[in-house]
Amino acid sequence: MAPPRDTTLAATADAKAGQALFESAGCAICHVETFTTSPAGTLITSGASGGTAYQVPDALAAKVFHPFGDYLLHDIGTGDGIYQAGPPDTANKLRTAPLWGLHIKSRFMHDLASPTLNDAIQRHAGEARQVTTNFNALTPAQQQS
Repeated sequence: MAPPRDTTLAATADAKAGQALFESAGCAICHVETFTTSPAGTLITSGASGGTAYQVPDALAAKVFHPFGDYLLHDIGTGDGIYQAGPPDTANKLRTAPLWGLHIKSRFMHDLASPTLNDAIQRHAGEARQVTTNFNALTPAQQQS
């Protein structure tokens, strides 16, 4: 289960300033803050051939959540060469990890090879190279935010 959002902390001036910097650097392009699930009764088909349809039940309908991830495949330069259930161009792509719960993690990235958030950010290359450049152009205080 996803950790609950600390709405009090998210409402502070520091958190709001950090959110603005997160967005302006471009991090929110892939680490999307908010999603809302489909309305009840929406039919979702699985598979490229339009296979089995799933109907969104009331219990999962119109729910707002904050994963800070888009769940899409991106090449950020740290892939492992394994195809991601798709064509060969997925070999070095990774699914964007949600950023929720970072405060309880001691290592970061898909391979847990980053001991700090700054290290994880610096490892973003490929499609994320410009975002890393934008982050590096921030002052140390802004980066901390």
